[in-house]
Amino acid sequence: VVAAWVLTMLHSVPGSPHAPSGGSSRRSLRPGGRRNQALGVSSVSSPSLFSPASRRNSGVLSARGTPTRVLHHPSGSETVNYDVKAFGASLPVKVIEALRMADADDFVSIQLDESGWAWLVFRDRLIIWKISQSVAKLSVCKELQLPPSDYLQSSSLVAISCLTLPGETSLQSVSVMVATCEGSVRYWPTLTHESSFTETFVDFGGALCSFLTTVKGVSFILSSSRSQFMRLTPDSTAKIQQHGLPQGQGMFSGIGRKVSSLLGILSPSNDAALSSILWDRRNSRFYAMTSSNLHKWEIDDSMERLILSWDMNRVLRENIMDAIWGSESNYEEIKRGVNVQYLDLQQNCDGVVILAAAWHLSDRPCLTYYTLITVEDGGYQMSDSITVEVTQYNPPFQPEELICKVVVPDFSSHAACLYTEDEIFACSTGTGRISLPQERITLSAQGDRILGAGSCAGLPIFFTRKNGLLAIYPRENISSLPEDLEDSLASSVAESNYEGTEFDVTSGMDIISQDKTKLLKTTFLQYCRNDLDNAQAIINELFPPDADSDAELDRAVTQISVNLVDDYPSSDPRWAESVPEAATFTHSSLILLRQLENKTKAHSLFIDFLRQVGLFARLHNFPVRGQPMATRLLLCEHAEKLSAAIVLKNFHSRLPDVVNAAIQIALNRRQSDIPPSLTPADVFFREVSQIDTIFECLLEEEEQCLKETPVDSVDCAEMVINMNNIIKDMLQAAVHERQSKASLYKIREPREPEPEYIPWTASGALRSTIIRQHEIILKVVYPQVSSNLRCTVIEQLVALLDCFLDGYVSQLQSVSSPEYQERYSSLEMEYIQRRSELLLPLLSLGQHQLATFLAEKYFDFDILIQICELTDNQTRLQRYITQFADQNFSDFLFRWYLEKGKRGKLLSQPIAQQGQLANFLQAHEHLSWLHDINSHDLEKAHRTLQKLANTETRYFARKKTLLGLSKLAVLASDISDVILNEKIEEMAEQEHFLLHQETLPEQLLAERELNLNEMPVLSAAQLIELYICDENRRANEYDFKKALDLLEYIDEDEQVDINDLKLKILCKALQRDNWSSSEGKDDPIDASKDSIFVKILQKLLKEGKLFCCMEYVKKKYL
Repeated sequence: VVAAWVLTMLHSVPGSPHAPSGGSSRRSLRPGGRRNQALGVSSVSSPSLFSPASRRNSGVLSARGTPTRVLHHPSGSETVNYDVKAFGASLPVKVIEALRMADADDFVSIQLDESGWAWLVFRDRLIIWKISQSVAKLSVCKELQLPPSDYLQSSSLVAISCLTLPGETSLQSVSVMVATCEGSVRYWPTLTHESSFTETFVDFGGALCSFLTTVKGVSFILSSSRSQFMRLTPDSTAKIQQHGLPQGQGMFSGIGRKVSSLLGILSPSNDAALSSILWDRRNSRFYAMTSSNLHKWEIDDSMERLILSWDMNRVLRENIMDAIWGSESNYEEIKRGVNVQYLDLQQNCDGVVILAAAWHLSDRPCLTYYTLITVEDGGYQMSDSITVEVTQYNPPFQPEELICKVVVPDFSSHAACLYTEDEIFACSTGTGRISLPQERITLSAQGDRILGAGSCAGLPIFFTRKNGLLAIYPRENISSLPEDLEDSLASSVAESNYEGTEFDVTSGMDIISQDKTKLLKTTFLQYCRNDLDNAQAIINELFPPDADSDAELDRAVTQISVNLVDDYPSSDPRWAESVPEAATFTHSSLILLRQLENKTKAHSLFIDFLRQVGLFARLHNFPVRGQPMATRLLLCEHAEKLSAAIVLKNFHSRLPDVVNAAIQIALNRRQSDIPPSLTPADVFFREVSQIDTIFECLLEEEEQCLKETPVDSVDCAEMVINMNNIIKDMLQAAVHERQSKASLYKIREPREPEPEYIPWTASGALRSTIIRQHEIILKVVYPQVSSNLRCTVIEQLVALLDCFLDGYVSQLQSVSSPEYQERYSSLEMEYIQRRSELLLPLLSLGQHQLATFLAEKYFDFDILIQICELTDNQTRLQRYITQFADQNFSDFLFRWYLEKGKRGKLLSQPIAQQGQLANFLQAHEHLSWLHDINSHDLEKAHRTLQKLANTETRYFARKKTLLGLSKLAVLASDISDVILNEKIEEMAEQEHFLLHQETLPEQLLAERELNLNEMPVLSAAQLIELYICDENRRANEYDFKKALDLLEYIDEDEQVDINDLKLKILCKALQRDNWSSSEGKDDPIDASKDSIFVKILQKLLKEGKLFCCMEYVKKKYL
């Protein structure tokens, strides 16, 4: 029914309620000069987005109120552009009681966190409760006892870690940490047990604690007033581990100065007064702003890296002064008396937002000029792109009252609210395409004051002593979409062509099933106009939560996302005749770059919409490039391509010939027609979803240039460098978008295993492009250019390889679950092979530093070991063993030494690695005994050697040596005499057996072409055969006696009849004598006494073994 109502409404109402651009200048506050400005004006009626006077009179969808109590709240004075309304449900009873108990001069502080949690600190009480936009939803509320302190307790020293996703509430997953000014810390692992907590103390050397902030995971950073920072991480037992944030270059300490400077890494100053801190959840970065500097750390689960220390006062002071006093005739004189103080730090989509106050004591009257400075954050360096918005909040200067703060309620918007204890000033950061109205909102109730502020659901929220939670709403629901995009979207969903005015619900449902994409656009439009309740109602109708299949949802979402990024800019008059009737979005700018930026903003709003209405978590898969892909990752891909397209457009302005040539190749391949009124760039940049086709075209243009230009020319080198820059910067922009927005596109628990993810930056075509570029750089360009250009192209190559390998990592991570084990193994082998092929050439060129950077990042341990061996850097090698302990670097190193035959290095590891070496050598017993001897574990060495000797069958000499070493080891060990004698006797028996093989006749060995050093270990039966064989022509009684003795070493499992073998030996002995010579002699016994056979019998008789032999012969033959 709701959806049917929407369709009827769209059919009847045309237009769009979007305001034209307007607002105050970024530089000056007033047309007639600063001194002519009137004081005490409550509102500024300038044409703006929120101004009713400037709003268009028609609209497709009527502006509907946000689902809160909509009556104007009496706490705010009469306002022109904004409404002050109560936010959410009533306050919990404990909060109300605490406010009633507090006297007028009692210090009460409140913090409102964007996660939806609020907390109140009053004396030694901490009250925590959940806030939301819904009126009916009951608040979760808990009270905790603060640790004792001699100072006033503050809500800025309370932090909450919530592992649930936005919108979920589970006390089990909420942990709380508090600190006192002195440094006492108390931690509750879960809110379900208020009495269960742990404590510790942080010593800042006398400095007071100022801020406590939740950072990565269940981890916190405690900051002191003198800019000291301690990370506090509870372990599994809730014990708090603490360590200071690094003040040096962290993980980059091992790389060269040149690479370090390229990354913008500086060393921070110490002991500076701390003004504000900021935690950037999206990029896992922690900011700290002092009175003159801005420091930034990258934070991961266990480590921190200082990546920036920026002297902001040196850069910003001149910009602030110029924006306020720049038009004065005596500006140079004024500059010397200007004072600037930095008060607060926030963040939005344009960068970091700094609140500063500036004043000049010689001004009459002396006013405090509050300014918002937006600085684009370039990661390892701050951009030169700085916007100074001088707000119209200029109260008389009071040095003791510079306590103004700023709230930036929505990361994707430019709205801002300054606030003090008794008033709010709504404004904007000045970076948007239009200015928001500036207006002062004063608390009207006597004795009322603001106790805390924050944001929730994209709204600025303030907590006042007498009225609780208040939200600031624009008086009109203005869409967040760019103006012409809003108009075009509204027009597209209105053009339903439904005949007649009557609407039947049944037919409406048929329409819904046939065109859910159009209705999803409708709800998106309502969401952009802050009509969340109606948008949610339509979503529940279109895509019921209990639906069996969401294939239509994936199709509709994908279609809208593609439409957004491939939008026809129909408002550009050059496109007027080229836009197809099915085009559904438009853009306002004639400039391609602005069109791309508008698409980026609209796509970001679309993702927010999907999350807010609960559709994002229900997305499954959608076919892309011939195989399924998780729809959420496809949406991320579209955002990445927008970022890459913006980079390419910037290069189009700088290198028009190169980019235009590649664009023309791409359009020719698509067989795209170019209307007379448009350029090839207009047509190409319109279809952002196909932006990746430019890479092959760039390579084609480059190869053509190389054919036509001498290889050793400067033009050839410049062409390759330009191509490298374009490909590199586009890929880096895409990867940065993917990594920085990973949490935005993440689903907590996918309902089913997701298909393999191949990023578009890792497609087969793009990988081939990078491999080909790798070949061009190393084989064509590098040998021909100068040393300076060599450094440039090799650094570009490293950046390209970084993007190449990152794609493999993302692909591997997507198949890391057990059901993809076979695919993971094959892909990992391919990855390792590619990685080696691409990195090894860097070693041959002597580019150890850059090769190390990539090898460390992508765990190419073979490269790292080779570099350490080539540079003889054992210190770094040992550092890697610690650094990559989780990846079993030590095992890889030991195996590498083993395979390369470097056994000396393997066994000469430092003491710290002896335990790891011992574990490794357990699978390599032929070396472990050496380690045991080196470790003075002689008994273990003996056991290992004896085991090796017992199992050795290939080489007789080795077996004899192992047995001898085993005997030496046991003799040198500390075992008891009794056990020692037993072991010596056992080994002596084995040595006696080996002696039979060692004493084989030399003539026989020569005859059989045998060598004792190369012979295998022979069994007793084999030795007997050798001793009695015909080739042993010089055999005597001793040889045959040895053969008889060897019978004792034949095991039962050899399946040899010992008696038959004994008879065979005796028969062979009989045959060795010439018995015919004794014929005719009177005494045959005397004649045969010198025969081998008789001599054997005599020996047997002497040893008492003759009877046994004769008994068997008698039994066998007589």
